Amino acid sequence: MAGAGLLMLLDDIAAVLDDVALMSKVAARKSAAMADDVAGMTKVAMQKTAGVLGDDLALNAEQVTGVRTHRELPVVWGVAKGSLLNKVILVPAFLLISAFMPWLITPLLMVGGAFLCFEGVEKILHTLHQRRNGHDPVQEAQEAQAQGVAQSSLREAKQRGMDAADYEQQKIQGAIRTDFILSAEILAIALSTVANEPLVKQFSVLVAVSLAITVFVYGLVACIVRMDDVGNAWMSRDRASLQALGRGLIAFTPWLMKGLSIVGTAAMFLVGGSLLVHGLRPIQAWLDASIAPLGGAVALLVPLLVHVGVGAFIGGVIVVLVQAVQRLRGTADTH
Repeated sequence: MAGAGLLMLLDDIAAVLDDVALMSKVAARKSAAMADDVAGMTKVAMQKTAGVLGDDLALNAEQVTGVRTHRELPVVWGVAKGSLLNKVILVPAFLLISAFMPWLITPLLMVGGAFLCFEGVEKILHTLHQRRNGHDPVQEAQEAQAQGVAQSSLREAKQRGMDAADYEQQKIQGAIRTDFILSAEILAIALSTVANEPLVKQFSVLVAVSLAITVFVYGLVACIVRMDDVGNAWMSRDRASLQALGRGLIAFTPWLMKGLSIVGTAAMFLVGGSLLVHGLRPIQAWLDASIAPLGGAVALLVPLLVHVGVGAFIGGVIVVLVQAVQRLRGTADTH
């Protein structure tokens, strides 16, 4: 009897192992199929967010310029970590809002867009103020880049009573705030591509998109801010061709930084304005009904100009309101 019982037990164990193997095989197939689905949906989501990615890259590359040369990569790393933290907050927040309060996504994005436009107007006014006082921030940034130090930025920081470390932290925090808004728009676009999918797939796609754009954007930003080092390394080589390439790269870098500064500021109005226009139904309906059917360059350029125009107008209004409140507070404090 004991032998028969042992054989029955072994037979039962073998049957259980067969069942486990079969279920594992089925689960593996389902996991592989799900992984393929997530990869495909992530690719579609990345394609739809490509335009915003370009703005994100320009804005972040412009935001982290102006720090001391040997501190550029630590600053980029600091912003990248803040960007990941932004997405850790945004991914579950978007999933919860999408599940329970989908109507709230558009107003939140509009608030973020208005803040981005406000920062853009303030940036332009600050630049104009510097030039009126005899400082050309673009020229100073080029000279600082060529000399390997952020002279103009440190001078400005000292005028505000900050040391270099405080200035770096200010730059990092400003870049993280901007990244929060851009990441929110990217994730909102990505979520719209998987809105009808199960929650697990939505979460997987948002996480994949978050990791991909963070690595891509900040990896490329790190390469951009260290282009001058690559140029110097090439110039130290014995080959004349590499030396020529190094000199060309060093000469090109300040112009690239200048271009990124301009594109980054324009992107504030373009991204912020697009978020605002998307929520302003009459304007968006006019663009969809009257401009989109025209096709060609008109259908491409007119919406961009409308986005920039709306963004600049809303940003200007907010700046005026903020300055008025500050004056009222100043008057109240004097009394």
